[in-house]
Amino acid sequence: MTNKAPLIACTCFALLSFDLLAASGHSVTANVAASSNYFWRGITQSDDSAAVSGGIDYSNESGFYIGTWASNVDFGDAASTSYELDLYLGFSGEIKKVRYDLGYIHYAYPDAAGDIDFGEVYASLGWRNVDFKVSYMTHAQDGSSTEEDMLYIELNASFPVFKDSELGVHIGNSRGDTVMEWTGEDDSYMDYGVSLSKDGYTFGLVKTDLDADDDVKVYVSYALDFDL
Repeated sequence: MTNKAPLIACTCFALLSFDLLAASGHSVTANVAASSNYFWRGITQSDDSAAVSGGIDYSNESGFYIGTWASNVDFGDAASTSYELDLYLGFSGEIKKVRYDLGYIHYAYPDAAGDIDFGEVYASLGWRNVDFKVSYMTHAQDGSSTEEDMLYIELNASFPVFKDSELGVHIGNSRGDTVMEWTGEDDSYMDYGVSLSKDGYTFGLVKTDLDADDDVKVYVSYALDFDL
């Protein structure tokens, strides 16, 4: 098994840095959430069971940000792991009312029986209520993988509805040899989502066009954000 010490050390250093940076007037926030299911690109990451997650983020006025996020996961016998730990950093801002975000995210599974970590670079553009985002795998550390190719393209939109509520709409496409390896089907599939949120509560529907996972699935969640 790969030595996880560098990852743990990096996480501890990031958490310590958050405290030091917060003292100098920069923004440090945290989030916690509980959900009836954890979906990633339309596919459950918790074996259709509940998930609890949380994270810490630092950002400054230049647009630079760095953060970490964790959640319980359950991939069954395919990968013996109990939690996911994400580390990410990037730069975001706005030019003439057009939002942009460029960054990198590392998906880690520290207690996995094998090394199944992978990383992605991402870029997004947003205008008014719509955001377009592209993510591309830069590396995968699963020794059984013969390919390291995965591209994800998504379009997200949000609209105010009713009283202090928000309607979210999502459509995404995953493609690449790694997608075929993970799903056991085609090298491309679509996922769709719609959600209604208010005061931290979210009710959502998720669907993919995969033959093995094409049912409409329902989830409910509650999230809380706060400043540190």
